[in-house]
Amino acid sequence: MKVTVFGSGYVGLVTAACLAEVGHNVCCMDVDAFRVGRLNKGEVPIFEPGLQEIVQTNLEEQRLWFTSDSSAAVAHGQIQFIAVGTPSGPDGSADLRFVDAVAAQIGDQLKRRALVVVKSTVPVGTGDRVRQQISMALQLRDVALDFSVASNPEFLKEGAAVNDFMKPDRIIVGRSEQLDEKGLVEDMMRELYAPFNRNHDRLMFMDVRSAELTKYAANAMLATKISFINEVANIAEHLGADVEAVRNGIGADPRIGYHFIYPGCGYGGSCFPKDVSALEHLARAHDYQPLLLQAVDAVNHRQRLCLFDKLEAFYHGDLAGKRIAVWGLAFKPNTDDMREAPSRYLMESLWQAGALVQAFDPQAQRECRRLYGDHPALTLCGSKEAALEGADALVICTEWKNFWAPDFELIAESLQDRLVVDGRNIFAPEIVARYGLRYLSIGRPETALAKTRPDLSVVGQ
Repeated sequence: MKVTVFGSGYVGLVTAACLAEVGHNVCCMDVDAFRVGRLNKGEVPIFEPGLQEIVQTNLEEQRLWFTSDSSAAVAHGQIQFIAVGTPSGPDGSADLRFVDAVAAQIGDQLKRRALVVVKSTVPVGTGDRVRQQISMALQLRDVALDFSVASNPEFLKEGAAVNDFMKPDRIIVGRSEQLDEKGLVEDMMRELYAPFNRNHDRLMFMDVRSAELTKYAANAMLATKISFINEVANIAEHLGADVEAVRNGIGADPRIGYHFIYPGCGYGGSCFPKDVSALEHLARAHDYQPLLLQAVDAVNHRQRLCLFDKLEAFYHGDLAGKRIAVWGLAFKPNTDDMREAPSRYLMESLWQAGALVQAFDPQAQRECRRLYGDHPALTLCGSKEAALEGADALVICTEWKNFWAPDFELIAESLQDRLVVDGRNIFAPEIVARYGLRYLSIGRPETALAKTRPDLSVVGQ
């Protein structure tokens, strides 16, 4: 099939590349001509495992191409995907100006029947809005064309997006039965997704508004689980309990499970914070107070400051001149995305307190430099070991695999104050304590040995 994808950001690029990978002919359109030029050379501007290789392969085999010409993009696709960003507005609502712009372009330039599919995460009712905008544009042109609008929300995890697209657990399609009397939308979407739907039927058809709400509900549910376990972790710290033991105890219940109940320094990224806020705003706009969503958001805002709070308490409120090593800048492993990352809240709080930061991340260094430029209190280091040099304390913000088994002896020798603050609970406290390090984690008590901070000369004897 011929497919057009509007938007070459995270969702649009993964969608375009994966559809091309299974044999569809895909045009990906973006208004950023510089970005388009890079993509046509096979240069992928974001880090996502496996994406670079798929883009390059399908460019070479001419199943994928990029353009900034909207008329060429509209002319190409039987199916037109809208996969542009919907950032949060000042009030927390989803900003739909990019969706509106694409709908207007399609309406202004459409010359034959097409299926318009909203892939972006959008408020309930956006499908109706897109349909009205296209209809109005066609009327202004005095053109009578049949077109359909469907919702097809994405469920892609950053760091595993290619695998999620190629091996989906469900494919949700929202379509209007009244406007799809002959089942054309269902037929086209079944044909499009047939390569991903061979073992068993993963396609789930529903009305457009339910599909739009499903996306928000899924992310809100996952965010709720994270905020819940972080709340339990904070309670555990006050009671002297170990949240990791609690997590194992409740996760064994199949009604709860282990997914998304890992305590930490808060969720970030492009989806959870934005989507929880958008759903909260949407509910209030329809005269409903979403108390649970408000609590989920509030807990997460507080949790993203917990690492700084632990440092501030350790140093009795005097962080001026302290040099803090930070391992991990991305909001999660296997991505370079720093949107709403806990590391940003930590670093900005440290700078405000007069501290210096020495940071390392395997993928997000370039993004950090783009965000903060040549900040005088930030040093980006070439390795995790280099970040330790001359540092007073170490803070772990992201659980990259190469942080899991570090040289603890080197850490103990390098840190002036022998303090490790672990925002992801990746170490066993008793192991860290053997090296004379003070170890502060999330929802776990310190070990007695850690508090004694023994002389390094006896370590290993």
